[in-house]
Amino acid sequence: MPLFTGVIGWITNWTGVLMLFYPIKFIGIRIPGLKTLAQFLPRKVLEVPLGLTSGRFGWQGIIPSRAAKMGSIAVDKGLTKLGTPTEFYQQLDPNAIAEHILSTSRHEIDHIIDRLMKQHYPLLWSNVPPSFRQAIHARVDSELPGIVHELTKEIGLNIDQLLDIKLMVIGYMEEDPTLANMIFQEMGKRELRLIVHMGFVFGFILGIPLLFLTLTFPVWWLVPICGAIIGWVTNWLAIAVIFEPVKPVKIGPIALQGLFIRRQRQVADVWARIISERIVSLTNIGYELFNGPRGDRTRKLIENLLRPAVDRAVGVARVPMRAAIGSRNYDTMSRFAVAEATDLASASLLDAGFNRTQSARIRNLVAEKTRTMNPNDFADMLRSAIKADEWLLILHGAVLGIAAGLAHLMVFGA
Repeated sequence: MPLFTGVIGWITNWTGVLMLFYPIKFIGIRIPGLKTLAQFLPRKVLEVPLGLTSGRFGWQGIIPSRAAKMGSIAVDKGLTKLGTPTEFYQQLDPNAIAEHILSTSRHEIDHIIDRLMKQHYPLLWSNVPPSFRQAIHARVDSELPGIVHELTKEIGLNIDQLLDIKLMVIGYMEEDPTLANMIFQEMGKRELRLIVHMGFVFGFILGIPLLFLTLTFPVWWLVPICGAIIGWVTNWLAIAVIFEPVKPVKIGPIALQGLFIRRQRQVADVWARIISERIVSLTNIGYELFNGPRGDRTRKLIENLLRPAVDRAVGVARVPMRAAIGSRNYDTMSRFAVAEATDLASASLLDAGFNRTQSARIRNLVAEKTRTMNPNDFADMLRSAIKADEWLLILHGAVLGIAAGLAHLMVFGA
């Protein structure tokens, strides 16, 4: 009996862990009338990722199904306690970003000027003296370093208005649910393995009193009922020892603390690597700055910086150029130049090698602050995403316990 309940405890926790992560996308079958029936079910039931509100019955891993929620929690419980958007941006080193943009775009700027003029004013551009073109290129080259450094500085000063970290994280989580799985599986790798093994240990221990109960009260229904209790308690204990107690509790010479929280310093490095490489990376920040919901603000900021620079680059020829091509056409050309330069700046932030270098600075910041994070906040980072669904995992243990009890009756008898 103890061996049997130990194996069932192991299977219960193993399948419970699988339920957390898989399948990544919903798998199910359409059932006629299910969508109508779902309107009368309790909200708690509808929150379970069974697909009832869509008229299908199936399953999606709890973590992937809560990707948006986990993204929100990752910000509220984790990132906001580690640093502000301004701190993250400063860690990326605006001066280094400016130098990188310069090194990757200086050659292209001259081509942009030539391409715009040939595209919009080919006759004028072909007739101006070469010295005039060279003068414009030289002016741009001399203006460019100051413009780019001013740009990266202004982005840093206005980062809170240009970038919504929470929306960014939620967007990446929703777009790629495997990212949510990765956070749990890599940060809690050791604890997840322990949950499975503890299923056998707790199941075996709880099977010992069950053995004596069945010998004392040989009734057929006792094993299934006790199986439900064992399955319930096994899953509850496995989750509890991972996260509780949050702060060390001394019992004689032994200090008890949640296994995950006890590894805070080691887990900090894993969390920092995931954050810096997959979420708050320079690539993601750059993309959001230029293409996110507030991208128009970034482009407007760049335009305000570059428009005067365009005029300065044209210099004394600005008046005859306006006369030759028209004031409206000159302004249109100027806007095209700004748009091209903006695209060039955003593209230069996608360089993989440069991103790896800058991400290391973010990783160090996140790791350092995570190690000193309040234990309650640290536990919330991982547990909050599944806390509302823990009842489901515990219920899953009870249901499997009943099934195991019935199987035991079929194989071994009452």
